[in-house]
Amino acid sequence: MTTPRIPPVRIGQGYDVHAFGAGDHIMLGGVRVPHSRGVLAHSDGDVILHALCDAMLGALALGDIGQHFPPSDMRWKDADSSDFVRHCDGLLRERGWQVGNTDVTVICERPKVGPHALAMRERIAALLQLPLDAVSIKATTSETLGFTGRGEGIAAQAVVLLVAL
Repeated sequence: MTTPRIPPVRIGQGYDVHAFGAGDHIMLGGVRVPHSRGVLAHSDGDVILHALCDAMLGALALGDIGQHFPPSDMRWKDADSSDFVRHCDGLLRERGWQVGNTDVTVICERPKVGPHALAMRERIAALLQLPLDAVSIKATTSETLGFTGRGEGIAAQAVVLLVAL
């Protein structure tokens, strides 16, 4: 009996959500976005980068962001989520993988993501050493339904394709 050959690609998906709280901006995709609210979070609460980390970790069955950066650990209090992405990217590369591309969807009524999407794509591309066309940022509303529709918070979904180095 032979061991099945694993193709040199892996897929991961991630999801993150944060409630809105006091503040005058939120971090999205490593970009400071002006907003009438902030987010309630242990770190900077960047739902895009958190979902991206979970997708990266999930593709290689390495757990989730909470296992690597637990909210009970004060080292991560108010941490820049770009550091989380760098750490996850390092874990992938140590194992012979890299992100080939990523597709992210932000779910919220406000703030408007479109005016900031290019800056987010550029930031993520730089963090992961990818060409710009390998990073997609999209946004949608939930048509006033649920917590995002009521303006109580923000969510993001991310998918990554990993390719062997």
